[in-house]
Amino acid sequence: MTHHGERVPDHLLVRIEQRDDPVSVVSEDDARKRSIAYPTLMWSMPIFGFAQQVDGRWRILRLTADEPQHARDGLASHFRKLHSELPKIDEHATERAAYEAAYEAAYELLDWEPLDELTVNGLHYRIIRAQPFIRMGPDGPEPPRPTDPDPYPPGKAERVASSIDGFVIDPTVGTGLTDGLVRMEMISGYLTSEVVSDNVRADSRRALTTHPNVVLLPVCYTIGGYVDGGWRPRTAAMYPTPQAARDAGSFSMGDVALDENTPFEHVMAAYERARAAHQPPRTDDFEVQGVLCRVTRVEIFVRVGPDGPEGPRPSDRDSYPPPARQVHDLREQGLMPDPD
Repeated sequence: MTHHGERVPDHLLVRIEQRDDPVSVVSEDDARKRSIAYPTLMWSMPIFGFAQQVDGRWRILRLTADEPQHARDGLASHFRKLHSELPKIDEHATERAAYEAAYEAAYELLDWEPLDELTVNGLHYRIIRAQPFIRMGPDGPEPPRPTDPDPYPPGKAERVASSIDGFVIDPTVGTGLTDGLVRMEMISGYLTSEVVSDNVRADSRRALTTHPNVVLLPVCYTIGGYVDGGWRPRTAAMYPTPQAARDAGSFSMGDVALDENTPFEHVMAAYERARAAHQPPRTDDFEVQGVLCRVTRVEIFVRVGPDGPEGPRPSDRDSYPPPARQVHDLREQGLMPDPD
């Protein structure tokens, strides 16, 4: 990005590096070919998570929620976990008590208030917003690339940890030419579709100013299905490798055909039997009950500004209040009994 001054601020920097090692050269060639074969970029619904500031950078702790409140609930669970894992050592009892009190206050506060930022035990946390997108071509969504890592055989990919958890959002890290061009395209990208509301379009346009740079996150994968003449997500989940997507996304509860009057325990037993008998595919294109499915490559970016990654927008869907507040409101309305 252009900047008039002695030094480009970190939050505006896009550093493109020439990489000549064999792996980078092949990956760049793959990316170039795919940008031609799958030229249309399609944004999906945003996802949310929480990050922790470490040494001036933000490290993603989790990014799986479909709404901001679900991410806040996840952060509260994170504090509960930290609270439970504090070492029980007598000589540090006073220090431990202070940490316990801070974690307990944090998760109890999140149970009542929809907070997007807070500092706990000297560390700053934030609810963050990310934007997934896929590439589309004449034959449908982009499948995995030949250079995408896919190390485990069918049925064994669940051991792969998320490549996003722990990722540090750093706009100053150098990137290859193709990813650099994608970043430049996303930097100026905002929603213009008449399908979304005026508020959504306005917030999308405003983010160009408040968070004027983007950082690409590690690639994920999902499963798409060709239904009624168009491609639709078969699952909302995203997975760290193509085979992890095949293992988890090529079979679902909906694939177990049972009568609606079947008892629940019989449904679950049938599902477990069918899941155990299921053979996850290895190919990127396969059929499930006559429906063409494809492992789909998902790219994700986070907008960043001078204070770090973007948080939830006012127009983002946020359907529910925090859990304790929700219970309180239901009791006030007479829709939930008082506790014994």
